[in-house]
Amino acid sequence: MAPAAIPDNHQLHVFLFPVMAQSLMIPMVDVARLFAARGLKSTIITTPLNAMNVSKSVERDRLSGLNINVQIIPFPGVEAGLPEGIECLNEITSPEMMPKFFKAMDMVQEPFEKLLEQHRPDFVVAGMFLTWATESTAKFGIPRFVFHAANFFYLSAKESLRLHKPYETISTDHTDENSSSFVIPGLPDKIEMSTAQIPSHSESSNFVVEMQKKISESEVNSYGILVNSFYELEPAYAEHYKTVLGRKAWHIGPISLLNEHAADKAQRGKKSAIDEHYVLKWLDSKEPNSVLYVSFGSVSRVNDNQLLELAMGLESSGCSFIWVVRQIKKDDEERFLPTGFEERVKGRGLIIRDWAPQLLILDHQAVGGFMTHCGWNSVLESISAGVPMITWPMFADQFYNDIFITQVIKMGTPLGPKEHNWLDSKNVSLVKNDKIEMVVSWLMGDGEEAKNMRKRAKEISEMAKKSVEEGGSSYADLTSLIEEMRIYTKK
Repeated sequence: MAPAAIPDNHQLHVFLFPVMAQSLMIPMVDVARLFAARGLKSTIITTPLNAMNVSKSVERDRLSGLNINVQIIPFPGVEAGLPEGIECLNEITSPEMMPKFFKAMDMVQEPFEKLLEQHRPDFVVAGMFLTWATESTAKFGIPRFVFHAANFFYLSAKESLRLHKPYETISTDHTDENSSSFVIPGLPDKIEMSTAQIPSHSESSNFVVEMQKKISESEVNSYGILVNSFYELEPAYAEHYKTVLGRKAWHIGPISLLNEHAADKAQRGKKSAIDEHYVLKWLDSKEPNSVLYVSFGSVSRVNDNQLLELAMGLESSGCSFIWVVRQIKKDDEERFLPTGFEERVKGRGLIIRDWAPQLLILDHQAVGGFMTHCGWNSVLESISAGVPMITWPMFADQFYNDIFITQVIKMGTPLGPKEHNWLDSKNVSLVKNDKIEMVVSWLMGDGEEAKNMRKRAKEISEMAKKSVEEGGSSYADLTSLIEEMRIYTKK
């Protein structure tokens, strides 16, 4: 018996399955909202504890009539060897927990396939670490898209390293950064990296290498890649990835620009640890471009010695700042602050502990710089707001983003150490307070180079906003993707 024909007015249904990490769930939820705003039915798949934050994010859209829902599946963390209650990568406290977390994500495959069988969505968007999703969707003839919370530059550079392995000819014994550097072959620009900046080169186990291999295979076998970027930001790398590397990809960002209302910006991801109205009132009292925003993301952790140097550097700079502090151990919360620090910086320094309304802060005219860990969400939010950056990468794609910001689009200046680290920051070089003071003063000052960087940042911001408007490059690419899926469902 032939399958029933798909009616012309069929509402496309998309499953979206984000990796359980704040930095990966936040943009994926926005992708779900983006599809729903274009008339599709969006179903976000997540686990019980993560569902609480996700549900709050989409509630306003649902009340406005958009067809967006959350489907919950259990997370087998305990079965994989994790402590009870851990369902998010942000809660990992030691490198030994990483393989267990990924094992638990692999164990979600079977319940996910039951959902596919039950609901038969027209296509699936799954996070890059859910490598088995390509195989699972293929069983039901459903197209799977890989979602990368990353840019074309990173995807191109990462693939070049995987194919050519230029770092293998360099000894890991070098302590001099220059002697351990190499050129990434085949890219549109001459891009150099050092061996210390590559995750697979600095991890003691083969876990990261094996995961990268699985991701690459999953991408090649998937229907295509969704990229949170826009064409005008990196045209040479968008073309390189699609044409030279032959990957089928759509640029649909900056996804964060979907959040137009203050409530969406304030509550994106998690509820802020501080009242957003207080933060905005504090910023309203400052001159345009006078405040430095400092945040190292939801996963990165900085040790107390480095936080102490950062506090002294911010104080010495004389600049106004908002500093979001997330520490390795919460019971040591105040140990890193110099004695009397908060009293001395009162009025020009605002410390936020844990979660901040980042979009609202970056969009405020008083903010003139962003000291960032170079996570792609934060970078693209800064680009969209037209705020130049001080780069302090720590792990994963952040070193690529550092190079992209400082060398390719020239919208920032480097500061952080050049060693890859995550969860274990003891062996990372200390950035001293005098260097921090110097770089902060340079970016926030009135020098010609800093002024030109701010001007360039505003120009790129305008391009970003136009790309997601009707007729813009990202708007058009998303339209093209939706139309392709409409045709696919009728085959």
